[in-house]
Amino acid sequence: MIALHDLLSAGHGAAIVNAPVCRDGATVLDRAAFRARVSALVTLMQTQDARRYALCIDDPFDFACALFALFACGKEPVIPANATPGYLADLADAYDAVLTDADLPRGVRDADADADADADADATHTPGASHTIDPQAPLTLYTSGSSGAPKPIRKTLAQFNAEVHTLEKQWGALVGDATMLASVPHHHIYGLLFRVLWPLAAGRAFDRAISIEPLHLQTQIEQCGATVVVSTPAQLSRWPALPGFAALTPAPRAFFSSGGPLTLEAAQEYAAAYGAAPLEIYGSTETGGIAWRRQDQTDAWQPVVGIEVRRDEDGALNVRSPHLDHTGWHRTDDKIAFDADGRFRLQGRLDRVLKLDGKRVSLPELEARLALHPYVAQAAIVPLEGASRERVGAVVALTEAGCEALRDEGRVLLAQTLRRHLAAYFDVVVLPRHWRFRLTLPFDARGKLPVAAVAAAFEPRADGVEVLAEARSADTLHYELRVPPTLVHFAGHFPGLPILPGVVQVHWAMHLAAEHVPAVRALASVDRLKFMAPVPPGAVLNLTLAHDAARGRVQFAYRLSGRECASGVIVYREPA
Repeated sequence: MIALHDLLSAGHGAAIVNAPVCRDGATVLDRAAFRARVSALVTLMQTQDARRYALCIDDPFDFACALFALFACGKEPVIPANATPGYLADLADAYDAVLTDADLPRGVRDADADADADADADATHTPGASHTIDPQAPLTLYTSGSSGAPKPIRKTLAQFNAEVHTLEKQWGALVGDATMLASVPHHHIYGLLFRVLWPLAAGRAFDRAISIEPLHLQTQIEQCGATVVVSTPAQLSRWPALPGFAALTPAPRAFFSSGGPLTLEAAQEYAAAYGAAPLEIYGSTETGGIAWRRQDQTDAWQPVVGIEVRRDEDGALNVRSPHLDHTGWHRTDDKIAFDADGRFRLQGRLDRVLKLDGKRVSLPELEARLALHPYVAQAAIVPLEGASRERVGAVVALTEAGCEALRDEGRVLLAQTLRRHLAAYFDVVVLPRHWRFRLTLPFDARGKLPVAAVAAAFEPRADGVEVLAEARSADTLHYELRVPPTLVHFAGHFPGLPILPGVVQVHWAMHLAAEHVPAVRALASVDRLKFMAPVPPGAVLNLTLAHDAARGRVQFAYRLSGRECASGVIVYREPA
């Protein structure tokens, strides 16, 4: 391990200078290449007046070089949660200039390609000048702002240095010389630490490409050898259903997960396939990592080495950590309960309390009680707008048993079952009146669960359809869909007798299929297309999508009131 503020210092031996930093396909960029690129960027940035730079660079190697070039220049990096124009506009007062992938001069961005043009260039690569970095150099991250305005979290390089050394103490022996593969971006603290800063300090490589799905992971593993996978619950929960999941060879030494709790079902699938459940990391941007767990061992959280935790009288978790900017206790809004072994379990948030019809209710408590039902894997409850009185809606990710109940009993009876379950604990006036059933909750790319994304489950999608429920049985997906009466496609089709166009039905089937079978986007043909009955405005349709991977096709069928009204076969081309 090397201190982060010493990465550009002089006097390092050959082992440190030649340590790998980044794998780009078959090419390995070492620390000498990293230092050379940083030096080139330092020369560029020293000519510019801007002091605070918003780093909106997606390439992890370019990002790392720009980050340390700013540190070396005594300038301040600002890392927005995303680079959308509206988001950056909200942060306009927080930075003086924006630095994107396209802003890097070609000579800097492609230095590795030029240097690796032949073996001689590799052997004589100039490591770049040494630079002094202040250990207390500032760095500002922004939270995703899922429930409000983006929130700045100001930290120092010393805090990140303390955390990467903690990570190495906790898991360095397990990771060893493995390459870090990641399906998460580096614009938040988890991706920044696990994908970039920890491997940089430890002298192990990170892969330049984002890991998309198991078959892509296998390609990366074949190039890298020993690997570790850094991901989120949303992605890890999706991968077991995709081709190649259980056949990764050699198996990754570990799967890391953060950004929310991984379902027990998903954890068990990894334990069955690879002998160990993913290592889940619990923490926040403010505190850094706090605790970890492996659900094949326990569902309780164990504090990370060097972290102290305690519980306030109201249940709030307090943390004392070297990753903070002070030595005192930091109070969080997470409620916990300790077990006899000093580990703890999360019991929701303390700051999500509503008053419905005069009754106060904790949304986390509703979610926690709902999750105790055997049909429920995860649940999220949100306030819904647009009514004369405040109401809440529940979005439920179903277990296998829940999916079976949905298929056998239907959405309405399933919702009644879950309301009866909650009625044993809560006044009936606070129970959710609106329900959506999903295979997974709508976590974003950072593994967060934005309130807006949960609330969007109660609105029509961008393609016009409203998804009321979805379930899976083997290779078949089952949907219950509502056709909004105000759908634009009814205009003129036909005057006085509006009917849903067949092309829209095919479009919906393809879009929903592509969310679970991405290869469907490479459409070859739609065969055996039939329309047997008209679909009026406001109709509730049942759609089944049966995937035949061996033949490269998805068969779809719509039913209305038990009668088949449309069907066909989507044939797709296998990727080359």
